[in-house]
Amino acid sequence: MSLGFARKMWALDCPTLTVDATTLLYGLSGMITIPMPSFLIEHPKGLVLFDTGIAPEAITDPVSVYGQALADGLGISGDPSHAVDKQIEALGYKTTDVTHVIASHLHFDHAGGTHLFPNAKHYAGEGELAFAHWPTPIAAFCYRDDQLARIRGFDWHEIPGCDVDLFGDGSLVIYSMPGHTPGEVSLKVRLASRTFILTGDAVHLRAQLEQEYHFPIDYDTISALRTLKRLKTLRETEEATLWITHDPDDWAELKHAPYCYE
Repeated sequence: MSLGFARKMWALDCPTLTVDATTLLYGLSGMITIPMPSFLIEHPKGLVLFDTGIAPEAITDPVSVYGQALADGLGISGDPSHAVDKQIEALGYKTTDVTHVIASHLHFDHAGGTHLFPNAKHYAGEGELAFAHWPTPIAAFCYRDDQLARIRGFDWHEIPGCDVDLFGDGSLVIYSMPGHTPGEVSLKVRLASRTFILTGDAVHLRAQLEQEYHFPIDYDTISALRTLKRLKTLRETEEATLWITHDPDDWAELKHAPYCYE
């Protein structure tokens, strides 16, 4: 197999959540503001989107989408330009240019814009689609029936509990990372200048990774801890930068659109 590279990667600007820090990691206190980005990757064989963020309509009117109680707890801040379709258009693409959409998982803050890409191939980890429709009670608030209904007839491809090389050249590898949800996945993006692992919610904060503490409401804590250890190993063996999706320090230190990694 000849190894290849993705051409470009953008971290799309995004709304933020301001939540009680203890909901992310045991032992924290106070409130924490976290980003909810998506990532757009240009490859010779297609335009790939990793996660789609929250529903565009929830950015300006979260109560109508999530209800008063959940909206109050989320502390959403953003403007219409942060919607995933607007971010893609700002880079000179159309939503119809996106050929592949990879869902780290189907929680509302990662898959809310998925309906905007009806003609793409869609990828989710093993068991994620079923769990999204029949979640455990503690996870039920993270999945939105109305959003799931809009994407039910899409061209879904389930990643069968293993790692998948999307284009067969090692440049985009979907890693099976169960624990947070049954079908959680991360994505390796190898560019000519740098390799990233986009974690999704396999880990939420740097401190969680280093302390190897699972997320308080992970689906399977044993698998979640194994996934944390795997991420740390891959960081070394792949000589990769872990981009922790929700970590505010990662978002502050790494560059986002319109900046392009190549």
